[in-house]
Amino acid sequence: MIYNLAQLLERTAGRFPEKEAFTCLNDSLTYAELDQKANQLASYLVENGVRRGDRIGIFMNRCLDTAVAVYGILKSGGAFVALDSFLPVNRILMILEDCDIKHIVSTPSQSRKLKAISDAAPIIKSIIGLSNEFDTVTVSWASIFSRSLNSFSPPKILELDLASILYTSGSTGIPKGIMHSHHNILGLARLEAELHNSDEHDRIGNFAPLHFDQSLFGYFSGPLVGATTVIFPDSYVKLPASLSALVAKEKITLWFSVPLILLQVLEQGDIENKDFSALRLVRFGGEVFPVKQLRALMMKWPHVKFINSYGPSELFRCTYYVLKEPPKTDDPIPLGTVWGNTEYKILDEHDGEVAIGEPGELVVRTAILMMGYWNDIERTQKSFFKIKKATGYDHVYYRTGDMVRENTQKELFFLGRNDRQIKLRGYRIELDEIEAVLLTNNAVKAAAVIMMQKDADSRTLEAVVNLEDTMEYSTEDLIRYCKDRLPPYSVPERITILKDLPRTATGKIDRPQIIKSLETTSL
Repeated sequence: MIYNLAQLLERTAGRFPEKEAFTCLNDSLTYAELDQKANQLASYLVENGVRRGDRIGIFMNRCLDTAVAVYGILKSGGAFVALDSFLPVNRILMILEDCDIKHIVSTPSQSRKLKAISDAAPIIKSIIGLSNEFDTVTVSWASIFSRSLNSFSPPKILELDLASILYTSGSTGIPKGIMHSHHNILGLARLEAELHNSDEHDRIGNFAPLHFDQSLFGYFSGPLVGATTVIFPDSYVKLPASLSALVAKEKITLWFSVPLILLQVLEQGDIENKDFSALRLVRFGGEVFPVKQLRALMMKWPHVKFINSYGPSELFRCTYYVLKEPPKTDDPIPLGTVWGNTEYKILDEHDGEVAIGEPGELVVRTAILMMGYWNDIERTQKSFFKIKKATGYDHVYYRTGDMVRENTQKELFFLGRNDRQIKLRGYRIELDEIEAVLLTNNAVKAAAVIMMQKDADSRTLEAVVNLEDTMEYSTEDLIRYCKDRLPPYSVPERITILKDLPRTATGKIDRPQIIKSLETTSL
């Protein structure tokens, strides 16, 4: 019986020892090699004090060694925390401190930024993957992979032990860590394998970075069935023509990404001149796929099954909708219905269930629901809707914050957010977080961040600010300030300086009026 993620790899390494587990360009690892190297990393971590539940950072670009890092940490009993290498140093330090991370697994390509991090974070005891002479202890990959396993005794890992913490935007300006157990992620792997009917013959395209939950499909659902996961480097993901050429060359059978990547490949990938005959399924999620472009892509790939996938990071994913043919109209694509081991309710503002066809907030109960938010009991409790069944026994649902409606076929349709959280280019962004960061600037008196819908297929993140009378600050200065403190995808494309921000009769910033002004003027 498999009940943790270390066993998942061990079983598959026993079944398919010589089969490619992960590849990246010209490099690859068989399942036997991956299991061996993961054990060697785990032995180092355990020898250096890592115990069950300890958090270990992974600070890497998309590369083959990410697979070793993930499984090595899990085999040590630790929980991996994927750190976005493009984040500002201050943001990374915030996560390291919040999560009490003492070891980081990385690669030489990140040495320059890691030097700045290690200098500012005395909490770090070692950095694995470097041979540089930092004040912090560094251990090269060559040293890790030369370790003997004769004395290594793997720790006992239970299915409810912590496996990963995924950090996302927080409305207070502080990132929030979503905790997932071995049970959660193993359940996700099984549900995805069932949805795709995948097996050892599949080749999975892994387009997402490790800090994005879409990547878990390749890292866990693939190994569950013995498939090969192809990791696409950052440089290829950013160049549609190179990406599509590599997808064709690698004979990818399963594709899961945000719609943006598919849109770029459709428009700039020269797909008419490449062979995608191996591709059998494309799943997309993270934001709305414009129907016109989806239809065009489906017509170019008529042999491929397309699936719309939805779900917040707190429960990975929960619904799917299979498109049997290209959409005939431009009506929104349904979120679909929930997959196995999952149920839902649609609630009104008083937590009462709404009638079919009426809008309400989607709440979801599932076996892959997060354990909670790291170090934040209050936020965790607020995020749950509970139905008391008996003393000490509740049915626990996650409040998604998404407004939906249900049709008579039990299909869900997305209507929008009930708070200030948005999805842009597949990333979940808290508008309040960006405002909070802007307001930490002494020059800023007031700030409002809004999403502008330029046309049906184009949305931009913008901000307006009111400066202190005695301060002189340019929009370029403000954007630079944001870049130093926010993920790249959360930095406004344009910041407009106003003498006063429009406000409602109650004194609140009038965001609808700001949007209207930006639409009709060249502020």
